[in-house]
Amino acid sequence: MLLSKLLGERFKEKPSEAFLDSHIFLLRGGYIRQVANGIFSLLMPAKRVTQKIEAIIREEMDKVDGQEVLFPVVLPADLWKESGRYESVGSELLRFRDRADHEMVLGMTHEEAAVHLARGEAKSYTKYPFMIYQIQTKFRDEPRARGGLIRVREFTMKDAYSFHRSQEDLEAYYDRVYESYMRIYERAGLKNVIGIQSDTGMMGGKVAHEFMYLSDGGEDTIVLCDSCGYKSNMDVAKSRIKRDPLAEQEIEKVHTPGVKDIESLAKFLGVKEYQTMKASVFFRADNEKTVLVFIRGDKQVNELKLSKHVGVDIYPLTESEDVDLVFGYIGPKGLDTKDIQVVYDKSLEGETNLVCGANEEDYHLKGLSLARDLDVKEFVDVATVDEGDYCIECGNTLRVSRGVEVGNIFQLGTTYSESMNMTYTDEDGKQKTPIMGCYGIGVGRLLACIIEDNHDEYGPIWPKSVAPWQVHICMLNNTIEEVKNAGFDLYERLGKNYEVILDDRGAAAGVQFADADLLGIPVRIIVSKRNIENGQVEIVTRDKSIKKQVALEDVEAEVSSLLK
Repeated sequence: MLLSKLLGERFKEKPSEAFLDSHIFLLRGGYIRQVANGIFSLLMPAKRVTQKIEAIIREEMDKVDGQEVLFPVVLPADLWKESGRYESVGSELLRFRDRADHEMVLGMTHEEAAVHLARGEAKSYTKYPFMIYQIQTKFRDEPRARGGLIRVREFTMKDAYSFHRSQEDLEAYYDRVYESYMRIYERAGLKNVIGIQSDTGMMGGKVAHEFMYLSDGGEDTIVLCDSCGYKSNMDVAKSRIKRDPLAEQEIEKVHTPGVKDIESLAKFLGVKEYQTMKASVFFRADNEKTVLVFIRGDKQVNELKLSKHVGVDIYPLTESEDVDLVFGYIGPKGLDTKDIQVVYDKSLEGETNLVCGANEEDYHLKGLSLARDLDVKEFVDVATVDEGDYCIECGNTLRVSRGVEVGNIFQLGTTYSESMNMTYTDEDGKQKTPIMGCYGIGVGRLLACIIEDNHDEYGPIWPKSVAPWQVHICMLNNTIEEVKNAGFDLYERLGKNYEVILDDRGAAAGVQFADADLLGIPVRIIVSKRNIENGQVEIVTRDKSIKKQVALEDVEAEVSSLLK
Protein backbone atom coordinates (compact mmCIF):
# COMPACT_ATOMS: atom_id res chain seq x y z
CA MET A 1 0.00 0.00 0.00
CA LEU A 2 1.27 3.46 -0.91
CA LEU A 3 0.56 5.93 1.88
CA SER A 4 -0.11 8.67 -0.67
CA LYS A 5 -3.17 6.69 -1.82
CA LEU A 6 -4.47 5.72 1.62
CA LEU A 7 -7.77 7.36 2.53
CA GLY A 8 -8.01 8.69 6.05
CA GLU A 9 -6.19 11.80 7.21
CA ARG A 10 -4.03 11.64 10.33
CA PHE A 11 -3.77 14.64 12.66
CA LYS A 12 -1.95 15.53 15.86
CA GLU A 13 -4.72 17.40 17.72
CA LYS A 14 -6.68 15.51 20.36
CA PRO A 15 -10.35 15.25 19.36
CA SER A 16 -12.57 17.12 21.80
CA GLU A 17 -15.21 14.37 21.82
CA ALA A 18 -12.79 11.58 22.82
CA PHE A 19 -11.49 10.73 26.29
CA LEU A 20 -10.34 7.09 25.96
CA ASP A 21 -6.92 6.49 24.38
CA SER A 22 -8.39 4.04 21.89
CA HIS A 23 -11.01 6.55 20.72
CA ILE A 24 -8.39 9.31 20.45
CA PHE A 25 -5.98 7.23 18.36
CA LEU A 26 -8.70 5.70 16.18
CA LEU A 27 -9.80 9.20 15.20
CA ARG A 28 -6.32 10.74 14.98
CA GLY A 29 -4.91 7.79 13.03
CA GLY A 30 -7.60 7.71 10.33
CA TYR A 31 -9.13 4.41 11.45
CA ILE A 32 -12.76 5.42 12.03
CA ARG A 33 -15.14 8.27 11.26
CA GLN A 34 -18.41 8.87 13.08
CA VAL A 35 -21.59 8.76 10.98
CA ALA A 36 -24.08 9.16 13.83
CA ASN A 37 -24.06 8.68 17.59
CA GLY A 38 -22.60 5.22 18.21
CA ILE A 39 -22.32 4.47 14.46
CA PHE A 40 -18.95 4.53 12.67
CA SER A 41 -17.41 3.90 9.28
CA LEU A 42 -14.16 1.91 9.32
CA LEU A 43 -11.36 3.00 7.04
CA MET A 44 -8.81 0.62 5.55
CA PRO A 45 -6.42 0.33 8.56
CA ALA A 46 -9.25 -0.53 10.94
CA LYS A 47 -10.84 -2.88 8.43
CA ARG A 48 -7.57 -4.78 8.05
CA VAL A 49 -7.28 -5.13 11.83
CA THR A 50 -10.85 -6.40 12.18
CA GLN A 51 -10.29 -8.91 9.38
CA LYS A 52 -7.34 -10.35 11.29
CA ILE A 53 -9.30 -10.45 14.54
CA GLU A 54 -12.10 -12.25 12.72
CA ALA A 55 -9.64 -14.73 11.23
CA ILE A 56 -8.36 -15.60 14.72
CA ILE A 57 -11.93 -15.99 15.96
CA ARG A 58 -12.84 -18.24 13.04
CA GLU A 59 -9.83 -20.47 13.60
CA GLU A 60 -10.65 -20.89 17.28
CA MET A 61 -14.36 -21.48 16.66
CA ASP A 62 -13.53 -24.09 14.02
CA LYS A 63 -11.23 -25.82 16.53
CA VAL A 64 -14.22 -26.33 18.85
CA ASP A 65 -16.26 -27.83 15.97
CA GLY A 66 -18.14 -24.67 15.05
CA GLN A 67 -20.00 -24.42 11.75
CA GLU A 68 -20.05 -20.91 10.30
CA VAL A 69 -23.43 -19.68 9.09
CA LEU A 70 -24.94 -16.26 8.40
CA PHE A 71 -28.27 -15.04 9.75
CA PRO A 72 -30.20 -12.02 8.43
CA VAL A 73 -29.80 -8.64 10.08
CA VAL A 74 -33.51 -7.94 9.57
CA LEU A 75 -35.82 -10.45 11.25
CA PRO A 76 -39.58 -10.85 11.44
CA ALA A 77 -41.00 -9.82 14.80
CA ASP A 78 -42.85 -13.14 14.95
CA LEU A 79 -39.61 -14.94 15.85
CA TRP A 80 -39.04 -12.62 18.78
CA LYS A 81 -42.67 -13.00 19.80
CA GLU A 82 -42.18 -16.77 19.91
CA SER A 83 -39.37 -16.38 22.44
CA GLY A 84 -41.25 -13.70 24.38
CA ARG A 85 -38.49 -11.13 23.96
CA TYR A 86 -40.40 -8.87 21.57
CA GLU A 87 -42.38 -7.61 24.53
CA SER A 88 -39.81 -8.05 27.32
CA VAL A 89 -36.86 -6.26 25.70
CA GLY A 90 -37.01 -2.48 25.89
CA SER A 91 -36.24 0.24 23.37
CA GLU A 92 -32.75 -1.17 22.73
CA LEU A 93 -34.49 -3.43 20.18
CA LEU A 94 -35.25 -1.45 17.04
CA ARG A 95 -38.75 -2.33 15.84
CA PHE A 96 -40.23 -1.19 12.53
CA ARG A 97 -42.74 -2.14 9.83
CA ASP A 98 -41.81 -2.99 6.26
CA ARG A 99 -43.73 -1.79 3.19
CA ALA A 100 -46.13 -4.72 3.53
CA ASP A 101 -46.88 -3.56 7.10
CA HIS A 102 -45.17 -6.59 8.66
CA GLU A 103 -43.60 -6.05 12.06
CA MET A 104 -39.81 -6.42 11.81
CA VAL A 105 -36.76 -5.97 14.03
CA LEU A 106 -33.06 -5.30 13.54
CA GLY A 107 -31.16 -8.15 15.15
CA MET A 108 -29.29 -7.14 18.30
CA THR A 109 -28.58 -10.81 19.03
CA HIS A 110 -29.61 -13.95 17.15
CA GLU A 111 -30.86 -16.65 19.53
CA GLU A 112 -34.24 -16.66 17.79
CA ALA A 113 -32.68 -16.90 14.33
CA ALA A 114 -30.40 -19.72 15.49
CA VAL A 115 -33.31 -21.74 16.85
CA HIS A 116 -35.34 -21.04 13.72
CA LEU A 117 -32.53 -22.47 11.57
CA ALA A 118 -31.61 -25.37 13.84
CA ARG A 119 -35.14 -26.64 14.50
CA GLY A 120 -35.60 -27.26 10.80
CA GLU A 121 -32.24 -28.96 10.29
CA ALA A 122 -31.54 -30.93 13.49
CA LYS A 123 -34.60 -33.14 13.97
CA SER A 124 -32.68 -36.30 14.87
CA TYR A 125 -30.44 -37.06 17.85
CA THR A 126 -27.71 -38.05 15.36
CA LYS A 127 -27.01 -34.35 14.67
CA TYR A 128 -26.25 -33.56 18.31
CA PRO A 129 -24.25 -31.92 19.73
CA PHE A 130 -23.43 -29.12 17.29
CA MET A 131 -22.52 -25.43 17.31
CA ILE A 132 -23.27 -22.81 14.69
CA TYR A 133 -21.69 -19.36 14.63
CA GLN A 134 -21.62 -16.21 12.55
CA ILE A 135 -19.74 -12.91 12.32
CA GLN A 136 -22.45 -10.39 11.53
CA THR A 137 -23.58 -6.79 11.88
CA LYS A 138 -25.98 -6.09 14.73
CA PHE A 139 -27.84 -3.06 15.98
CA ARG A 140 -28.62 -2.23 19.60
CA ASP A 141 -30.17 1.17 20.21
CA GLU A 142 -27.80 1.82 23.10
CA PRO A 143 -28.98 4.82 25.16
CA ARG A 144 -25.45 5.91 26.13
CA ALA A 145 -23.07 5.21 23.27
CA ARG A 146 -19.61 6.39 24.29
CA GLY A 147 -15.88 5.76 24.04
CA GLY A 148 -15.62 5.30 20.28
CA LEU A 149 -15.86 1.57 19.53
CA ILE A 150 -16.13 0.61 23.22
CA ARG A 151 -19.89 1.22 23.38
CA VAL A 152 -21.69 1.60 20.06
CA ARG A 153 -25.13 1.11 18.54
CA GLU A 154 -24.14 -0.71 15.34
CA PHE A 155 -21.40 -3.30 15.71
CA THR A 156 -19.90 -6.48 14.29
CA MET A 157 -20.14 -9.49 16.54
CA LYS A 158 -19.21 -13.12 16.55
CA ASP A 159 -22.11 -14.97 18.11
CA ALA A 160 -22.27 -18.74 18.47
CA TYR A 161 -25.05 -21.10 19.56
CA SER A 162 -24.55 -24.68 20.70
CA PHE A 163 -27.23 -27.38 21.02
CA HIS A 164 -26.97 -30.38 23.36
CA ARG A 165 -28.89 -33.40 24.57
CA SER A 166 -27.84 -33.09 28.22
CA GLN A 167 -26.76 -30.48 30.74
CA GLU A 168 -23.52 -32.40 31.27
CA ASP A 169 -22.69 -32.18 27.58
CA LEU A 170 -23.42 -28.42 27.58
CA GLU A 171 -21.17 -27.87 30.60
CA ALA A 172 -18.29 -29.78 29.01
CA TYR A 173 -18.63 -27.79 25.79
CA TYR A 174 -19.01 -24.53 27.71
CA ASP A 175 -15.61 -25.16 29.29
CA ARG A 176 -14.08 -25.75 25.84
CA VAL A 177 -15.39 -22.41 24.58
CA TYR A 178 -14.15 -20.68 27.74
CA GLU A 179 -10.62 -21.88 26.96
CA SER A 180 -11.06 -20.96 23.30
CA TYR A 181 -11.94 -17.39 24.27
CA MET A 182 -8.82 -17.07 26.38
CA ARG A 183 -6.75 -18.22 23.38
CA ILE A 184 -8.46 -15.63 21.17
CA TYR A 185 -7.52 -12.78 23.50
CA GLU A 186 -3.96 -14.03 23.86
CA ARG A 187 -3.49 -14.41 20.11
CA ALA A 188 -4.94 -10.94 19.49
CA GLY A 189 -2.42 -9.42 21.87
CA LEU A 190 -4.81 -8.56 24.70
CA LYS A 191 -2.97 -9.40 27.91
CA ASN A 192 -5.06 -8.32 30.91
CA VAL A 193 -8.21 -10.40 30.42
CA ILE A 194 -9.97 -12.49 33.06
CA GLY A 195 -13.14 -14.58 32.97
CA ILE A 196 -15.64 -13.78 35.72
CA GLN A 197 -19.07 -14.89 36.88
CA SER A 198 -21.78 -12.59 35.52
CA ASP A 199 -25.49 -11.95 35.37
CA THR A 200 -27.47 -13.61 32.57
CA GLY A 201 -29.50 -10.44 31.94
CA MET A 202 -31.87 -10.39 28.99
CA MET A 203 -30.26 -13.56 27.58
CA GLY A 204 -31.88 -15.84 30.14
CA GLY A 205 -30.42 -19.04 31.56
CA LYS A 206 -28.74 -19.57 34.90
CA VAL A 207 -24.96 -19.61 34.33
CA ALA A 208 -22.91 -16.95 32.56
CA HIS A 209 -19.37 -15.60 32.39
CA GLU A 210 -18.00 -12.33 31.11
CA PHE A 211 -14.47 -11.83 29.84
CA MET A 212 -13.13 -8.58 31.23
CA TYR A 213 -10.19 -6.53 30.04
CA LEU A 214 -8.93 -4.95 33.26
CA SER A 215 -8.65 -1.21 32.78
CA ASP A 216 -9.10 1.84 34.98
CA GLY A 217 -11.11 3.37 32.14
CA GLY A 218 -13.63 0.52 32.10
CA GLU A 219 -17.24 1.11 33.03
CA ASP A 220 -17.89 -2.34 34.50
CA THR A 221 -17.10 -3.09 38.15
CA ILE A 222 -15.35 -6.33 39.08
CA VAL A 223 -14.88 -7.95 42.47
CA LEU A 224 -11.61 -9.86 42.93
CA CYS A 225 -9.94 -11.90 45.64
CA ASP A 226 -6.16 -12.00 45.25
CA SER A 227 -5.89 -14.83 47.77
CA CYS A 228 -8.07 -17.55 46.24
CA GLY A 229 -8.80 -16.16 42.76
CA TYR A 230 -12.52 -15.47 43.25
CA LYS A 231 -13.71 -13.24 40.40
CA SER A 232 -17.19 -11.86 39.77
CA ASN A 233 -19.13 -9.10 38.14
CA MET A 234 -20.46 -6.69 40.76
CA ASP A 235 -24.04 -7.55 39.80
CA VAL A 236 -23.69 -11.15 40.99
CA ALA A 237 -20.79 -10.81 43.44
CA LYS A 238 -21.24 -12.10 46.97
CA SER A 239 -19.26 -11.35 50.10
CA ARG A 240 -19.12 -11.88 53.80
CA ILE A 241 -19.96 -8.65 55.54
CA LYS A 242 -17.75 -7.20 58.24
CA ARG A 243 -19.54 -7.57 61.58
CA ASP A 244 -19.01 -6.03 64.99
CA PRO A 245 -21.81 -7.50 67.14
CA LEU A 246 -22.90 -5.38 70.08
CA ALA A 247 -24.59 -6.40 73.28
CA GLU A 248 -28.36 -6.24 73.08
CA GLN A 249 -30.05 -3.17 74.56
CA GLU A 250 -33.65 -2.27 75.22
CA ILE A 251 -35.39 -0.51 72.36
CA GLU A 252 -35.52 3.23 72.93
CA LYS A 253 -37.31 5.88 70.91
CA VAL A 254 -35.13 8.96 70.37
CA HIS A 255 -35.88 12.40 69.01
CA THR A 256 -33.87 13.09 65.83
CA PRO A 257 -35.30 16.33 64.40
CA GLY A 258 -34.58 16.81 60.70
CA VAL A 259 -32.15 13.88 60.57
CA LYS A 260 -33.11 11.93 57.43
CA ASP A 261 -29.89 10.40 56.04
CA ILE A 262 -27.55 7.78 57.49
CA GLU A 263 -24.46 9.98 57.65
CA SER A 264 -26.31 12.65 59.62
CA LEU A 265 -27.99 10.04 61.83
CA ALA A 266 -24.71 8.35 62.76
CA LYS A 267 -23.13 11.71 63.58
CA PHE A 268 -26.16 12.89 65.57
CA LEU A 269 -26.28 9.76 67.76
CA GLY A 270 -22.53 9.16 67.93
CA VAL A 271 -22.61 5.70 66.30
CA LYS A 272 -20.97 4.10 63.23
CA GLU A 273 -22.93 3.87 59.98
CA TYR A 274 -22.75 0.06 60.15
CA GLN A 275 -24.65 0.27 63.47
CA THR A 276 -27.70 1.61 61.65
CA MET A 277 -30.40 0.18 59.40
CA LYS A 278 -31.72 2.11 56.43
CA ALA A 279 -34.72 1.73 54.17
CA SER A 280 -34.50 2.02 50.38
CA VAL A 281 -37.78 2.35 48.51
CA PHE A 282 -38.48 1.11 44.97
CA PHE A 283 -41.48 0.29 42.83
CA ARG A 284 -42.15 -2.61 40.49
CA ALA A 285 -42.36 -1.92 36.76
CA ASP A 286 -45.26 -4.34 36.24
CA ASN A 287 -47.77 -3.11 38.83
CA GLU A 288 -45.98 -0.18 40.53
CA LYS A 289 -46.29 -1.94 43.87
CA THR A 290 -43.87 -0.60 46.47
CA VAL A 291 -40.77 -2.66 47.24
CA LEU A 292 -39.12 -1.72 50.54
CA VAL A 293 -35.58 -2.92 51.21
CA PHE A 294 -34.07 -2.85 54.69
CA ILE A 295 -30.28 -2.94 54.58
CA ARG A 296 -27.42 -2.13 56.90
CA GLY A 297 -26.66 1.58 56.91
CA ASP A 298 -23.18 1.32 55.41
CA LYS A 299 -24.31 -0.81 52.44
CA GLN A 300 -26.03 0.03 49.15
CA VAL A 301 -28.76 -1.86 47.29
CA ASN A 302 -27.67 -3.43 44.00
CA GLU A 303 -30.69 -2.79 41.82
CA LEU A 304 -29.98 -5.69 39.44
CA LYS A 305 -29.78 -8.16 42.32
CA LEU A 306 -33.02 -6.78 43.71
CA SER A 307 -34.69 -6.92 40.30
CA LYS A 308 -33.72 -10.59 39.89
CA HIS A 309 -35.09 -11.39 43.35
CA VAL A 310 -38.36 -9.55 42.71
CA GLY A 311 -38.68 -10.98 39.22
CA VAL A 312 -39.33 -7.71 37.36
CA ASP A 313 -37.55 -4.44 36.72
CA ILE A 314 -37.56 -2.07 39.68
CA TYR A 315 -37.03 1.67 39.92
CA PRO A 316 -36.09 3.91 42.87
CA LEU A 317 -38.97 5.76 44.51
CA THR A 318 -38.44 9.11 46.19
CA GLU A 319 -41.01 10.73 48.46
CA SER A 320 -44.54 10.24 47.20
CA GLU A 321 -47.94 11.21 48.56
CA ASP A 322 -49.35 7.96 47.18
CA VAL A 323 -47.15 5.83 49.46
CA ASP A 324 -47.94 5.66 53.16
CA LEU A 325 -44.34 5.81 54.37
CA VAL A 326 -42.54 8.40 56.49
CA PHE A 327 -39.56 8.97 54.20
CA GLY A 328 -36.34 9.49 56.14
CA TYR A 329 -37.75 7.69 59.18
CA ILE A 330 -38.89 4.33 57.79
CA GLY A 331 -38.25 1.34 60.06
CA PRO A 332 -39.40 -2.28 60.31
CA LYS A 333 -40.87 -2.07 63.83
CA GLY A 334 -44.61 -1.43 63.72
CA LEU A 335 -44.61 -0.90 59.96
CA ASP A 336 -47.88 -1.41 58.10
CA THR A 337 -46.76 -3.71 55.27
CA LYS A 338 -50.12 -3.88 53.49
CA ASP A 339 -49.51 -3.53 49.73
CA ILE A 340 -45.74 -3.36 50.35
CA GLN A 341 -43.22 -6.03 49.42
CA VAL A 342 -40.55 -6.02 52.12
CA VAL A 343 -37.03 -7.38 51.54
CA TYR A 344 -34.36 -7.81 54.22
CA ASP A 345 -30.76 -7.84 53.00
CA LYS A 346 -28.32 -10.44 54.33
CA SER A 347 -26.18 -7.65 55.80
CA LEU A 348 -28.77 -7.47 58.60
CA GLU A 349 -28.76 -11.16 59.50
CA GLY A 350 -27.64 -11.58 63.13
CA GLU A 351 -27.24 -7.85 63.72
CA THR A 352 -27.98 -6.44 67.19
CA ASN A 353 -28.44 -3.04 68.77
CA LEU A 354 -29.12 -1.16 65.55
CA VAL A 355 -30.59 2.30 65.01
CA CYS A 356 -33.55 2.41 62.62
CA GLY A 357 -36.47 4.60 61.69
CA ALA A 358 -39.48 4.79 64.02
CA ASN A 359 -42.04 5.39 61.22
CA GLU A 360 -42.70 8.77 62.81
CA GLU A 361 -41.45 12.15 61.67
CA ASP A 362 -38.28 13.22 63.53
CA TYR A 363 -37.92 9.95 65.49
CA HIS A 364 -35.70 6.88 65.34
CA LEU A 365 -35.38 3.71 67.42
CA LYS A 366 -32.20 2.59 69.17
CA GLY A 367 -31.43 -0.95 70.29
CA LEU A 368 -33.14 -2.99 67.51
CA SER A 369 -32.00 -6.64 67.36
CA LEU A 370 -33.13 -8.63 64.36
CA ALA A 371 -33.62 -12.06 65.93
CA ARG A 372 -35.27 -10.71 69.08
CA ASP A 373 -37.49 -7.94 67.71
CA LEU A 374 -38.48 -9.01 64.21
CA ASP A 375 -39.85 -12.17 62.62
CA VAL A 376 -37.84 -12.15 59.39
CA LYS A 377 -38.55 -15.23 57.27
CA GLU A 378 -35.75 -14.70 54.76
CA PHE A 379 -32.62 -12.62 54.33
CA VAL A 380 -31.70 -12.00 50.68
CA ASP A 381 -28.41 -10.85 49.16
CA VAL A 382 -29.29 -7.60 47.37
CA ALA A 383 -26.30 -5.53 48.52
CA THR A 384 -23.44 -4.16 46.48
CA VAL A 385 -20.08 -5.65 47.47
CA ASP A 386 -17.64 -3.09 48.88
CA GLU A 387 -13.86 -2.94 48.81
CA GLY A 388 -12.60 -4.67 51.94
CA ASP A 389 -15.56 -7.02 52.36
CA TYR A 390 -14.57 -10.62 53.02
CA CYS A 391 -14.37 -13.24 50.26
CA ILE A 392 -17.26 -15.71 50.24
CA GLU A 393 -14.81 -18.49 49.31
CA CYS A 394 -11.74 -17.99 51.52
CA GLY A 395 -12.59 -15.20 53.94
CA ASN A 396 -9.79 -12.84 52.88
CA THR A 397 -10.47 -9.26 51.87
CA LEU A 398 -11.84 -8.39 48.45
CA ARG A 399 -10.79 -5.62 46.12
CA VAL A 400 -12.88 -3.83 43.52
CA SER A 401 -11.49 -3.12 40.05
CA ARG A 402 -12.73 -1.73 36.72
CA GLY A 403 -12.93 -3.42 33.35
CA VAL A 404 -14.35 -3.53 29.84
CA GLU A 405 -16.38 -6.54 28.75
CA VAL A 406 -14.80 -8.12 25.66
CA GLY A 407 -16.91 -11.28 25.48
CA ASN A 408 -19.56 -13.33 27.21
CA ILE A 409 -20.81 -16.91 27.33
CA PHE A 410 -24.12 -18.24 28.65
CA GLN A 411 -25.63 -21.59 29.56
CA LEU A 412 -29.10 -20.84 28.23
CA GLY A 413 -30.69 -24.19 29.06
CA THR A 414 -34.05 -24.54 27.30
CA THR A 415 -35.03 -20.86 27.54
CA TYR A 416 -35.30 -20.47 23.77
CA SER A 417 -35.63 -24.01 22.48
CA GLU A 418 -38.66 -24.64 24.68
CA SER A 419 -40.43 -21.33 24.06
CA MET A 420 -39.90 -21.76 20.30
CA ASN A 421 -40.98 -25.41 20.27
CA MET A 422 -37.69 -26.86 19.03
CA THR A 423 -37.53 -30.64 19.43
CA TYR A 424 -35.61 -33.63 18.10
CA THR A 425 -36.32 -37.33 18.04
CA ASP A 426 -34.20 -39.31 20.51
CA GLU A 427 -33.01 -42.94 20.19
CA ASP A 428 -36.18 -44.14 21.88
CA GLY A 429 -38.37 -42.30 19.38
CA LYS A 430 -39.45 -39.66 21.92
CA GLN A 431 -39.44 -35.95 21.28
CA LYS A 432 -36.86 -34.06 23.37
CA THR A 433 -36.03 -30.37 23.80
CA PRO A 434 -32.37 -29.49 23.19
CA ILE A 435 -30.31 -27.55 25.72
CA MET A 436 -28.52 -24.45 24.46
CA GLY A 437 -25.45 -22.34 25.09
CA CYS A 438 -24.50 -19.04 23.45
CA TYR A 439 -21.17 -17.26 23.10
CA GLY A 440 -20.44 -13.69 21.93
CA ILE A 441 -17.44 -11.48 21.12
CA GLY A 442 -17.69 -7.89 19.85
CA VAL A 443 -15.05 -7.40 17.15
CA GLY A 444 -14.90 -3.59 17.25
CA ARG A 445 -14.74 -3.45 21.03
CA LEU A 446 -11.92 -6.01 20.97
CA LEU A 447 -10.04 -3.81 18.50
CA ALA A 448 -10.42 -0.79 20.80
CA CYS A 449 -9.29 -2.74 23.85
CA ILE A 450 -6.20 -3.98 22.01
CA ILE A 451 -5.23 -0.32 21.58
CA GLU A 452 -6.02 0.41 25.24
CA ASP A 453 -3.67 -2.42 26.19
CA ASN A 454 -0.96 -1.68 23.58
CA HIS A 455 -0.11 1.99 23.09
CA ASP A 456 2.24 4.78 24.09
CA GLU A 457 1.75 8.54 24.07
CA TYR A 458 2.21 8.61 20.28
CA GLY A 459 -0.28 5.98 19.11
CA PRO A 460 -1.12 2.27 18.96
CA ILE A 461 1.57 -0.41 19.17
CA TRP A 462 -0.20 -3.15 17.23
CA PRO A 463 0.62 -6.78 18.07
CA LYS A 464 1.93 -8.38 14.88
CA SER A 465 -1.02 -10.82 14.80
CA VAL A 466 -3.53 -8.03 14.13
CA ALA A 467 -1.42 -5.13 12.79
CA PRO A 468 -2.89 -3.55 9.63
CA TRP A 469 0.51 -4.03 7.94
CA GLN A 470 3.65 -5.72 9.14
CA VAL A 471 6.28 -3.36 7.70
CA HIS A 472 6.22 0.42 7.30
CA ILE A 473 8.84 2.00 5.04
CA CYS A 474 9.58 5.69 5.64
CA MET A 475 11.27 7.11 2.55
CA LEU A 476 13.02 10.41 3.45
CA ASN A 477 14.18 12.83 0.75
CA ASN A 478 12.53 10.79 -1.97
CA THR A 479 13.41 13.44 -4.54
CA ILE A 480 16.89 11.91 -4.42
CA GLU A 481 16.95 9.15 -7.01
CA GLU A 482 19.00 6.70 -4.91
CA VAL A 483 16.61 7.02 -1.95
CA LYS A 484 13.55 6.61 -4.14
CA ASN A 485 14.98 3.59 -5.93
CA ALA A 486 16.02 1.92 -2.69
CA GLY A 487 12.64 2.57 -1.07
CA PHE A 488 10.63 1.11 -3.93
CA ASP A 489 13.08 -1.78 -4.31
CA LEU A 490 12.54 -2.73 -0.64
CA TYR A 491 8.80 -2.28 -1.10
CA GLU A 492 8.81 -4.79 -3.95
CA ARG A 493 11.18 -7.26 -2.28
CA LEU A 494 9.45 -7.30 1.11
CA GLY A 495 6.00 -7.23 -0.46
CA LYS A 496 6.51 -10.78 -1.71
CA ASN A 497 6.33 -12.16 1.83
CA TYR A 498 4.98 -9.40 4.05
CA GLU A 499 2.24 -6.78 4.20
CA VAL A 500 4.05 -3.53 3.49
CA ILE A 501 3.04 0.13 3.45
CA LEU A 502 5.39 2.70 1.87
CA ASP A 503 5.36 6.40 2.72
CA ASP A 504 5.96 7.85 -0.75
CA ARG A 505 4.56 11.33 -0.06
CA GLY A 506 7.86 13.17 0.24
CA ALA A 507 6.72 14.62 3.59
CA ALA A 508 9.14 15.88 6.23
CA ALA A 509 10.72 13.28 8.50
CA GLY A 510 8.76 14.47 11.56
CA VAL A 511 5.46 14.12 9.70
CA GLN A 512 6.34 10.64 8.44
CA PHE A 513 7.41 9.42 11.88
CA ALA A 514 4.30 10.86 13.58
CA ASP A 515 2.04 9.16 11.04
CA ALA A 516 3.99 5.92 11.40
CA ASP A 517 3.43 6.03 15.17
CA LEU A 518 -0.31 6.49 14.64
CA LEU A 519 -0.42 3.55 12.23
CA GLY A 520 1.49 1.48 14.78
CA ILE A 521 3.11 -1.02 12.39
CA PRO A 522 5.47 -3.46 14.21
CA VAL A 523 8.57 -2.93 12.01
CA ARG A 524 9.65 0.41 10.54
CA ILE A 525 12.37 0.81 7.90
CA ILE A 526 13.85 4.27 7.43
CA VAL A 527 15.43 4.95 4.04
CA SER A 528 17.48 8.16 3.94
CA LYS A 529 20.31 9.71 1.89
CA ARG A 530 22.93 9.08 4.60
CA ASN A 531 21.83 5.48 5.14
CA ILE A 532 21.86 4.66 1.43
CA GLU A 533 25.30 6.18 0.98
CA ASN A 534 26.48 3.66 3.58
CA GLY A 535 24.58 0.81 1.92
CA GLN A 536 22.22 0.59 4.92
CA VAL A 537 18.78 1.36 6.22
CA GLU A 538 17.65 1.97 9.78
CA ILE A 539 15.21 -0.54 11.26
CA VAL A 540 13.14 0.41 14.33
CA THR A 541 10.39 -1.52 16.10
CA ARG A 542 7.22 0.39 16.90
CA ASP A 543 7.70 -0.07 20.63
CA LYS A 544 11.13 1.62 20.25
CA SER A 545 12.84 -1.32 21.96
CA ILE A 546 15.04 -2.12 18.92
CA LYS A 547 16.86 0.36 16.70
CA LYS A 548 19.68 -0.71 14.41
CA GLN A 549 21.47 -0.10 11.13
CA VAL A 550 21.11 -3.00 8.70
CA ALA A 551 22.85 -3.60 5.37
CA LEU A 552 20.49 -3.47 2.39
CA GLU A 553 21.20 -7.08 1.50
CA ASP A 554 20.29 -8.22 5.03
CA VAL A 555 16.95 -6.42 5.34
CA GLU A 556 14.75 -9.44 4.56
CA ALA A 557 16.53 -11.61 7.09
CA GLU A 558 16.35 -8.91 9.77
CA VAL A 559 12.63 -8.28 9.17
CA SER A 560 11.97 -12.01 9.32
CA SER A 561 13.88 -12.27 12.59
CA LEU A 562 12.05 -9.32 14.17
CA LEU A 563 8.60 -10.55 13.17
CA LYS A 564 9.35 -13.99 14.60
